[in-house]
Parts: sequence; C-alpha cells; structure tokens
Amino acid sequence: MPRQPRIDLPGIAQHIVQRGNDRQPCFFNPTDYQRYLQDLRELCLQHQCRLHAWVLMTNHVHLLLTPQCSGATGVLMQCLGRRYVRYVNDRYFRTGTLWEGRYKACLVGDDDYLLTCMRYVELNPVRAGMVADPADYPWSSHHATAHGRDAHLLQPHPSWLALDHDPIQRQQRWRAFVMAGITHDDPDPLRLCLQRQHPYGSDHFRAAIEAQLGRRCGPAKIGRPKKQRPE
Repeated sequence: MPRQPRIDLPGIAQHIVQRGNDRQPCFFNPTDYQRYLQDLRELCLQHQCRLHAWVLMTNHVHLLLTPQCSGATGVLMQCLGRRYVRYVNDRYFRTGTLWEGRYKACLVGDDDYLLTCMRYVELNPVRAGMVADPADYPWSSHHATAHGRDAHLLQPHPSWLALDHDPIQRQQRWRAFVMAGITHDDPDPLRLCLQRQHPYGSDHFRAAIEAQLGRRCGPAKIGRPKKQRPE
C-alpha cells in the first residue's frame, strides 16, 4: 500500500521528529549540536520556516515550526539532513546514513494544542531522565522561551505570545506551565498523532485540514488537552 504524501501546508505549525539510524547517536560532542543549530537557523531563514521550539537529544531531534510556503518543510529537512550527514561523515571519517529513514511530522493546531506540543518538546530531556529541570539541559529552546536567553533561533508563535503582553510575565507563566507538565502531562495523544502523522488539534482544525486536502487525514477524535493554560 503506497504511503500517503506528507501534509505540508503554509501557515500551519508542524511537529517534526528525526531519529538517528537504529536509534544510534547523531550528536557526539558540543560542536556537533552547535553545528546543527547553525545550519538549522540558516536553512529556516532560507526556506521561510519559522521555528517555535526545538530540542536536540542524543539520538533524535524534535522541531516545532511553521512553513510560510507550500513544501518548505520537506525542502528544509532534506537540506538540513544532508548537510549535517556530510559534516558528521567528514568530521568522524565515517560513511553511510545517519538518519533513520524519513522524518515524522504532524500538523499542530493553535492555542492549547500548540502550547501542549511546545511543552512536550521542551520536556523531552526530563522524560528521558537526563535532567530534573528542563533549564538544566543545554540543547533546547527552553532557555529562550522560559528565560529569554539565546532566542536568536526562534520566531515565537502567536499562541505563545498571547500568554502575556509583558515578556517577563510571559516567561514566568511559561516556566510554570512547563513544570506543571512534568507531573500532569499526557503525551500519548500527541505521540499517537506523530506516529501516524495525523493532525493534532481540535475537531474543527482537523475538518478544515481535510476539507483543504479533500481526503481523510486523522482519527475520529483525539480529545482536547487538559485545561492547563499558564495562569
């Protein structure tokens, strides 16, 4: 059975995961992380993708971004993946692939869904048992979204900006929201949508996507995230 083409629509956020081949590491020292981020920033600008959240784990990558033109995400990920593989192969005198097949991606709705996905991305190191506080992990967007540091990579999503008009208050609310997710988050609906590459959002959001595409592209119902918007 042929696989469905990727859903890559302008103006709609996407949660992307790319894993190392056979779950093997794809970053080996701090220079590698820095190089990937440098390429990511350059290629996001070149291909008109707005990056909202990210985390680089030892053997996989999570990105939350919004393409500004049709097909931009696919081109970005292809260029980024190939460029980074060339860098790793040259640096470590290796050959062959680094990534595990195609990246996975799902469209993400606004507001509660977008914020839940952002939190999921930034809590990856905590769920993996690498740190107790996401602020202690150096390779994620949490330093920008929660503390205002190293923000040059990001272009904030309107749903995140709407948390508060004051940047300091917004960061405080975001920190509290993320920390609450350590004990209250239920990542299963988001994981399922990502695994099946179905849209993660409200019934109205999924219906709008299906109407635009002219085909079914998700389960009947995935449920709304628990009401935990930052206070």
